[in-house]
Amino acid sequence: MNLTNITVNTQSSIRIEDSRILYFDPYQVQADTHDADFIFITHEHYDHFEPESIAKIKKNDTCLVAPESMKKKALSESGIASENCIFYQPGETHEKQGILIETVSAYNKLKPFHTKGKKWQGYVVTLDDIRYYVSGDTDVNEDIMKVQCDVAMIPIGGFYTMDWKQAAEYVAQIKPRAVIPTHYGSIVGKVTDGPAFQKELETLDGSIQVELKL
Repeated sequence: MNLTNITVNTQSSIRIEDSRILYFDPYQVQADTHDADFIFITHEHYDHFEPESIAKIKKNDTCLVAPESMKKKALSESGIASENCIFYQPGETHEKQGILIETVSAYNKLKPFHTKGKKWQGYVVTLDDIRYYVSGDTDVNEDIMKVQCDVAMIPIGGFYTMDWKQAAEYVAQIKPRAVIPTHYGSIVGKVTDGPAFQKELETLDGSIQVELKL
């Protein structure tokens, strides 16, 4: 499938452009575009919630979607008017401006960095009949095993999240049409993790399209 409408800036900073322009965890954004219809935040760590990048992409009617657990921080630091901010908890389904938004719990199982109790989340967003899954920082767990999507964008860098081998095994099980690995090659994870993930997934299930954008 054609994935040219998706850009990965760095880490998990993702832009999707179709009938709407969606950003996920904008980080180290360089250009002042002010074109975001929606900005989705998965959690409050600095490389996922960066007010400086939000300021470069937001416009007057941009809608910010974030976890309920970071409501106070988002309202005080995002620079987006409170009436344009929406806060959800993991496991919810909502429709906003014709876009279906499903929240998926994102957490580590044995690591202390992203505990389930913090109620941080990834998103399955249906835009123009394509289901995009942006997982946020997570290990493989029982909640993300339930995801059904066309395009998966998941971390592969290890340490804070699943590594490239675990990610390949996970993707082979949920079977999206395409996958874009993220969260490697900068703060954590090696640049070579991308090709390693691609090779491993091709061995497990060659029918899934892999696009390397970092």
